[in-house]
Amino acid sequence: MLTSLAFLFLLGLTLGYIFNKLQLPALIGMLLTGIILGPYVLDLLSPSLLSISIELRQIALVIILMRAGLALNLNDLKRVGRPAILMCFVPACCEIIGVMLIAPPLLGLTLIEAAIMGTVIAAVSPAVIVPRMLNLMENKIGTKKSIPQLIMAAGSVDDVFVIVLFTAFTALGSGKEVTAQEFLQIPISIITGLALGIIVGLALSAYFKRFHLRDSIKVIIMMSVAFLFLGVEQQLKEVVPLSGLLAVMAMGATLLYTYPVLAKRISTKFSKLWIAAEIILFVLVGATVDIQYALAAGLAAIGVILISLLFRMNGVFISLIKTKLNLKEKLFCMIAYTPKATVQAAIGSLPLAMGLACGKSVLTVAVLAILVTAPLGAFAIDKTYKALLKPSKDASGELDEE
Repeated sequence: MLTSLAFLFLLGLTLGYIFNKLQLPALIGMLLTGIILGPYVLDLLSPSLLSISIELRQIALVIILMRAGLALNLNDLKRVGRPAILMCFVPACCEIIGVMLIAPPLLGLTLIEAAIMGTVIAAVSPAVIVPRMLNLMENKIGTKKSIPQLIMAAGSVDDVFVIVLFTAFTALGSGKEVTAQEFLQIPISIITGLALGIIVGLALSAYFKRFHLRDSIKVIIMMSVAFLFLGVEQQLKEVVPLSGLLAVMAMGATLLYTYPVLAKRISTKFSKLWIAAEIILFVLVGATVDIQYALAAGLAAIGVILISLLFRMNGVFISLIKTKLNLKEKLFCMIAYTPKATVQAAIGSLPLAMGLACGKSVLTVAVLAILVTAPLGAFAIDKTYKALLKPSKDASGELDEE
């Protein structure tokens, strides 16, 4: 495993640096590293490393969502209001509907199979968008109207919404009965995740104020608590639905609200951890890509992805109707809400493992969605924000309805 980690970091850093010098997102190099080192090309990553790939990707997600929470001002989020709620589900619903309309004629799927495919590719990737939104917030670009905060917060809830729908549609595809109670898991998991994160965030804030600890120790405590959130989510999933990743972000945001001086210091520590975590995350996502599936998919699968993105972007535009955003700012939000990566890598292979007839098609489109949208979306965000967003003199603005 140590040799595999050495290859992962050295080649990931090298290709990431090369793509960065070419003025392309470094994550393209990291994804390419995973494809090259993965089991479908050179097969240089040890089975022991691949066996814990999901857990390592979760650690990386915890780091970036913790960093996001520590930068997410709750007052800014309150001012965002209605658009933030709509962005949590309207774009995903539009994309799923788009796939249900175009996948049957293009890929020969049934309506329920197309719905399963839609839920797999509809989730936006926090790992791609959160670092970029944090960069905009640090440079006070678009913050006057809380644009980065809107995209960052809504993207995390979007994933919860889509994964619950995926569970429901795969149950239908397997011939099981789906009840209204399963759809109630969406709001319940959001509410319980937020509540848990806020309560623990308040407790940690009080503890850190009372007891003097090194910031590094505080980071270890917060990471450990975040891991417990994910563990509790798995243990209680049959009893009470709960979003562990949403709890992580809520905990960080609560700490920023109650203890801002510490939150800013801790955020710097998580920024440093993200340097290594980003490489691990995207290299291991790349390692899940079966390049033969991708090459055999053809233009039809790529057409499904690109057309469904247009539906998603239309959903973003609908969510932003009657806000003070101008057309350029709305266009940026539409672009920023397109990248896919982590959720597709996590659940793309599940329909095939469940023995569903559409399993291979879903996996192929999930793989292509990562290869097409992650680099393209990251590149588009990096290249358009200066032209579409205005620098803010301060971050006290708002995204009010007209």
